[in-house]
This record gives sequence, structure tokens and C-alpha cells, in this order.
Amino acid sequence: MLHINDLTFRIEGRMLFDQATLAITQGAKVGLVGRNGTGKSTLFNLIKGQLSPDGGSVRLRKGARLGCVDQEVPSGPESLMETVLAADTERASLLLEAETAEDPTRIADIYTRLSDIDAYTAEARAGSILSGLGFSGEEQQKPCSEFSGGWRMRVALAAMLFAVPDLLLLDEPTNYLDIEGNVWLEAHIKTYPGTAFIVSHDRDFLNSAVTHIAHLRGGKLFNYPGNYDAFERKLAEQQRLSMSMRSKQDAERRHLESFVERFRAKASKAKQAQSRVKRLEKMKPVATIINDPIPPIDLPSPEKALSPPIVRFDDAALGYEDGVSILRGINLNIDQDDRIGILGKNGEGKSTFAKGILGMLEPQSGHIRRHKKLKIGYFAQHEVDALNMEHSALDHVVELMPTATEAQRRARLARFGLGREQSETIAGDLSGGEKARLLFSIISFNAPHLLVLDEPTNHLDMDSRNELTKALNTYEGAVLLISHDRNLLETVVDRLWVVADGGITAFEGNMDEYRRIQLEKHRTSGSGKKGKKKPKSKDRRAGADARKAVAPLKKEIAELEKTITKTRLKVEATDKELSISDLFTNNPDKAIKLNQKRVHLLSELENLESCWLEASERYEAAIKEI
Repeated sequence: MLHINDLTFRIEGRMLFDQATLAITQGAKVGLVGRNGTGKSTLFNLIKGQLSPDGGSVRLRKGARLGCVDQEVPSGPESLMETVLAADTERASLLLEAETAEDPTRIADIYTRLSDIDAYTAEARAGSILSGLGFSGEEQQKPCSEFSGGWRMRVALAAMLFAVPDLLLLDEPTNYLDIEGNVWLEAHIKTYPGTAFIVSHDRDFLNSAVTHIAHLRGGKLFNYPGNYDAFERKLAEQQRLSMSMRSKQDAERRHLESFVERFRAKASKAKQAQSRVKRLEKMKPVATIINDPIPPIDLPSPEKALSPPIVRFDDAALGYEDGVSILRGINLNIDQDDRIGILGKNGEGKSTFAKGILGMLEPQSGHIRRHKKLKIGYFAQHEVDALNMEHSALDHVVELMPTATEAQRRARLARFGLGREQSETIAGDLSGGEKARLLFSIISFNAPHLLVLDEPTNHLDMDSRNELTKALNTYEGAVLLISHDRNLLETVVDRLWVVADGGITAFEGNMDEYRRIQLEKHRTSGSGKKGKKKPKSKDRRAGADARKAVAPLKKEIAELEKTITKTRLKVEATDKELSISDLFTNNPDKAIKLNQKRVHLLSELENLESCWLEASERYEAAIKEI
């Protein structure tokens, strides 16, 4: 379907692609991954013909239709349904021609072709796609101009999926979808009849939707069969083997060089020494896979914990217009050690709830009480855009640290992976990931007690997302996380709240169960009344009772695993502090306290692992009885 042969391309003198080669077969679903700035979006522009390669070629199968979601989203008076239907240009042109055609033979050909392309079910198919992406039946009849940019991007995506191009290019499609839309898109891509090439940093999406991973590194493209987890395992094995071969070659090189050095001048060994010189000259270095260290994200924990609750909602209602409430009857507490994930469709009120916590929105009724000493750090996409684009990263920190030395300011930025070059670059020229890191530095400056994070991963690559996960798991304050990144939610939060139907309720299951429920909803809505017969009521009750008995054990294991991960990270952080040279000499009191803390953490870790083992045995025994 797509052949990239010896592709070479430079931008502003920097080599992005150096004789890169990749072949994508018909029907494959390929995820394109790589660090930010390696050229993933540039590769898509080369495939689309918007850029010309310096060398090599990019060839699409003859006659194949290419589809992508452009930045110019639909915004006219046409309804969402009309916009999506218009994407099938062949159907639209045939219907138009049918209105004016007079030749009976041509009319017959038109209607035969309309039948062949399933034109008469087009509205149902378009409606199904729009529904999957979060649009109700009523909204599908509204004009595009009534929707915001993010929702219009969904319309553009729906139109492209409806057109069913032979090769579908998607660049970070999950960035403007909620979890519900994300789950639907995964299922749709898996059954998509064409070929898909997708840039994504969403681990769960790449694990569920794709058949291959294309890894862009060092100007080359490497193809791996399987999902993202399989790719990660294969890459780690390649790294291990590559380093082993490199080590063996280095040992051989040292041995040869030593022999030559010792016997070069001896006549009896001259020929042997010369042969080893030739061997050294022919020895090609092993191309190791360099695991470049990813810049850190260091979120300082609050200096002193506050008495619970730090935020309390008492029968609160939130909205933007008098008499019109988006959320009602909120009765919730947030404590200092809470890790809460907020789920729900876009437009249900997740960001409204966050604004209520922040004090940006006063309750229409009821009360919101915050601890008088509470400090909150807030991350949201519009906050990234609100950075002063004419100021450098260093200028932003100067405003926060007016009396500090330049070294202290640069050290502050370095804690978030912004080195000398990035710190002196104006915000407008920083990458999306670098802007996000700068915002993390700003919002955490005062060591807040609560972090409210609204889609914090949209501009972060996979490795940076992993660094954010580590940072949040070592941060000792409260976290409220709104995200479509299920992997981040699974590894960071302990509790899930769902925003829906004007209220907020606790969800007792985990992310896998939530995903299963969403998939079941899509299947039910797509299948109408027809489907498999429901199980008998006795069987349903038995199944429900069995699940009810096992669920607490499963939840206990999940919570223990999260606590074990957090404790291990604390041990690593303590070890890092203890490894500072001259610590015991310059600050023996701190060294003793750190050592005591480490002993306590290791004891705690041992107890947690014993509890996990016991819980796992109980869970396995319960499963066998079902």
C-alpha cells in the first residue's frame, strides 16, 4: 500500500530522515512512535505530497485514495450529518447526476453503482460514526458553526472515517477525544477495511488498535509486528543484545590493540601484528540502540500536610448562567492523600467541576469550602496557550524568582527538562512538550497541596508521559486528574469519579471495566433490538453474585500494586539522595534520617508484598470456585 524507500530529508540543515525505508501492506494498522521532534508529522507531510524529499521516494499504491484530517475543520452552516455525507464524493456526485440524467442506460448504471457502494445506508453509517464520536441524534442535525474547534475536529474525523480511504493518516487522533470516544475509535480502527497509519503516544490505543509499530529513531524507520507492549519488549531485547555485542567487540579491539602495541617492533611477530592491524581496520562498530535519557519532571511535594478535607462540596450546583446548572447536588470531599481520576464525556462538566475546585466558578447554590492554607496547581491546555509567547522560559521563571541567582533559576528549569538552549528560547518557539514542561514548572513552584490536571499529556511523547507518571507517583499531595490517557489514570489514581447527567458519582470498578462498559454501550446502540438472547434470570443472578464476591479482592490487589509501585519509587528517590557525594560528611543528620527512612520504606515494601501475595492467593481461589 505504501512504500518509503531510502527517504532522505533535511529541515533547516538538520537531518530528519537518513535513507529511511518502510513498507506498509494492505490492511495493516500501523502506529508511528518516536520522541517529539524526530519528524513524525513531517513524514505525514511527505506522504501527502506537501513536502518533497531530498532523496529517495514515497510511493502510494496506484489508484489508492489517501485520507487525512486537515487542520481546516468544517465551520459552515451545513449540518454535521450533511458534512459527513459530503465526504463520500462519489456518492454525492452520483446522486447529483441522478437528478438530471435522461439516458435510461446511464440512469441504470448510476443506481447500480449507488447500490454497489451501499449508498442507501449512508445516513445510518454516518450517524453511527458521529454517535461513536460523541454526537447525539439531535446534535447531528445542527450546523457545524455551533460547535467549538475540538468538536469540529471530531466532525472532520467522522467525515474521513465515513469516506473510507484506502490509506488513512491520523496524527494524534485521541488528543481531542474523551475516553468514551477513544474506546469507540479503537474498536472502529480494528475493523477498518482499509490501511491506517497513525501517530499516537497513547499506550492503550496502540495496544488495542494497531497490528504493527513503526519506530522513528536516528533518522531511520524500524518496523515491529504486534502492539506497543510487544514493540517495547522487542526493543529492550535488541538493546540488551546490541550492548552485549558492543561489549564483546570492545574487548576484542582492546586485545588486538594490545597485541599490536607489544609485538609491532619484533621481527618474529611482525606478520601477526600486521594481520591484527588489518583486522582492526576492517572491524565495523556495532550500531547500538542508544537509550537517550529523557529529561525529568520533578514535582515538589507540599512541605506540610493539611487536615482533611482540603476541599468540600456541600450540595453545590455549578453553572455559567443564572438558573441553568451544569452540575447539581455535589456532595464530595477531597483529602490531602487523594488520587482521583475524573471520567465522563466531553461537555458533561469535567472542566466545570475543576473550575469550582479552583474558585474560578462560584456555586450557584450550596457551598464549596477550601482549607484556608490550601495551595493549588492547575494545568490545562488553555493555560499552555496563555504563556507569554514573547518571553523565554527563563523570563517566566524570573517573574517567580525575582531575587534568585541565574544559576538557581536555570536549576529550576533543569528540574523539568529545560536545558540552557530551551531556557533561552521564547515560549512561542518551544515545542508543545517543552511548553507543557514549562507550565509544570510554574504551577508547582509553590509546592501545592493539590494538583488539578486537565489533559496534561496532550503534547507529551511516550517517554515524557512515563516521566510524568513517575513524578505524580512520588508527589505527596492530592491529585485530581482529567485525562483520556487510560494508562496514566491506571497507574496514578486510586479512585474514579464519573461526571454524567448533571451529577458526579463514584465508579467502583477499574479502567478495564469502564472500557468494557463503554464498548458494550456502543455495541448495544449499534445493534438496535436485535442481538443475542439474554441469559436466564437465575444465571444472571449467579453471575452477578460471583462478580460481586470477587470484585473486592480484585480491587484490593490493584490498590496494593499501586501502593507497592509508589513505595518502590520512594525507595529509589531516597537512594538517589543518599548517593550524593560527601552527604555523610557535609550533612550527617540528613544522611541518618534518609537512611532511617530507607529502612522504614523497605520494611513497608516487604509487608505490602506479603499482603499482595496473600490477596492474590485468595483471588485465585475465588476465581476457581466460580
